[in-house]
Order: sequence, then structure tokens, then C-alpha cells
Amino acid sequence: MTDTHAIASVPMRWVGPLRITGNVADTEIHVPLATYESPLWPSVGRGAKVSRLAEKGIVATLVDERMTRSVLVEATDAATALAAARTVEARIDELREVVRGCSRFAQLIGIRHEITANLLFLRFEFSTGDASGHNMATLASDALLAHLLQTVEGISYGSISANYCTDKKATAINGILGRGKNVVTELLVPREVVASVLHTTAAKIVELNIRKNLLGTLLAGGIRSANAHYANMLLAFYLATGQDAANIVEGSQGVVMAEDRDGDLYFSCTLPNLIVGSVGNGKGLAFVETNLTRLGCREDRAPGENARRLAVLAAATVLCGELSLLAAQTNPGELMRAHVQLERDNTTAKAGV
Repeated sequence: MTDTHAIASVPMRWVGPLRITGNVADTEIHVPLATYESPLWPSVGRGAKVSRLAEKGIVATLVDERMTRSVLVEATDAATALAAARTVEARIDELREVVRGCSRFAQLIGIRHEITANLLFLRFEFSTGDASGHNMATLASDALLAHLLQTVEGISYGSISANYCTDKKATAINGILGRGKNVVTELLVPREVVASVLHTTAAKIVELNIRKNLLGTLLAGGIRSANAHYANMLLAFYLATGQDAANIVEGSQGVVMAEDRDGDLYFSCTLPNLIVGSVGNGKGLAFVETNLTRLGCREDRAPGENARRLAVLAAATVLCGELSLLAAQTNPGELMRAHVQLERDNTTAKAGV
């Protein structure tokens, strides 16, 4: 008989430590990465080593945080839709009370709208404490939608989810308006560290970032994104910490910036759609609880602080892997040699050779 409750096992290692400072955390810490791509561990490890050799480490700045859910209502015509939108925005304090009545932690912090023909798309924005907030936002939006249908004239039900959020899809709106945690990470690498650890120069990384991440992504039609492989680090971090892995779709949208500062390398990764939570679905497994505890994300803090810490740890991990990969790609053959060697060693070890 098939076991419908089996657990899928993914290899996991702790990498680091990473040196992180900023407006959320000041720490030196190892991070867990669960992945089948074994070269990711030493690659992120190299970035972590660089972070420890920089004066301030990785400076992680949490810029904003909000979870969103959009709903759809149908109006009799566009003019009625506009009148309804203005009514909704004027009654935000009343709508905040509706949200307080259905959740201890969700707070309505903003409303956006879009009108197409006679359709009104409403995008509700919430703070959700330490949860990533998907279910919390949907529950609150359901209550808001029911309230609006009863109290606003000229509209009828369209959908509880209208794809204007946007959840688990690569879109422009999330990067513009924000969804999840918006974190900017920065690292200033001394020229001697660029040479000795990354085996390259600041000028080469800057040139590659322009040609590959910026121009290459533009030619490919990327959506508000210019990076090499955010998704690799995010997926590994998400699987190790009990996150909804499908959120790497929007989470991996982000921009890398690099500058040559007289031989020193300024390197930055912006992640505007980083969706993480330290409580909620996915956190009941023992290894997840252990990992979150070791990361310091299960402490007795004010609501939201553990999730913010988790977000900056994830963002710093992304920077480590991004920097290491770009450095490798400035040198012909380095990336492939590393993959072949590391994967061969891994296969040999498993075979017991």
C-alpha cells in the first residue's frame, strides 16, 4: 500500500558563518540549505567567507513588508466601478475594523485598485506578524469582500482571488508595490579579498553584471529582475526553514548592482518580494523547528521580529551565492570545473568508493 504521509528527504547542510549587520540583525551565523545541487554549499560558503572579511559584513536593510491579496468585483459600468473604488478607499478605517474582527495579527495597511471595463480589482495590503500571511490575508480579504458587497452599491461578486496580488507568479506589480519583505543587502569587499578569495577583480564582476544580469535579462524579456540565480539559494533556504517553496517564483525577482570603487567591490542584491514566516504552515516538522530555533527565529520577541530576522538571513544567503557564482563566471572554465569536481566527489562518497 502506498504511504500517503511519507516524507521527502532533501540533503541539507549548514553553511557559514555569515556576518550580517543592518536594521534587523547584527550577527555571525550559519544557515541551513536543503538542496540536491551540492555545489551550492561551497559556493555560498565562499560568499560567507567574504562577508567575514568585510568590515561591516553584509549590511541587510529591511525596507518594507506587506502581504497582499486581491479580490475582484463586477460593477454595472466603469463609472460605478470608479465610484466604488473611491468609496472603498475613503472607508479604510472602517475596513481596518473588519480585519481586526477576524484576526489577532493581520492589520490592513493599504488598498490599491485597478479598473478594466466594468471590473474593479482591489488589492488589499496587510501586515501579518511572524506569519508569511497567505492564509491570514485570504481570510481577511474574504471578510472585507463580504462587507463591501453588503455596503457598497452597484457591485457584485467576481472572485476572492483576482491575480492582482500577485501570488507565485512573475509579475511587475510585486516589485513595484511590494509583496512580502523588501530587503536590500550590501557588501563592500576589499580589493585584496576580491583577488585572494574570489580570484577575480571588481572591474570584471561589474562588467559581467552589466552584460549578463542587466543586458542579458533585458534581451530575454525578464520582468523586474536582473540576477544570476537567486532561486537556487532561496529554494534551499525555504526547504530548510519550512517555507512555501512556490514563492521563489516572485521571490527570485530582484536586481544585482556592482560597482568598482578603486579596486574594492561594492556588491548589492535587492529582493523586493521575499515571502517568509517563522510560524504557520510548514513549521510543524521537527527539523524545521530545530533549524528556526538555531537561527534565532523562535525567540520571545514582538510580533513580526522573528520573521524579519528570517528574511534578512535569507537575503544575505542569496547575496553570498550570487557573488560567488558571478566571480566564478568571470574566469573561463572555473564554474564547470567546480561542478564536475564537487558532483563527482559527492557521487563517489555515496557509492562508498
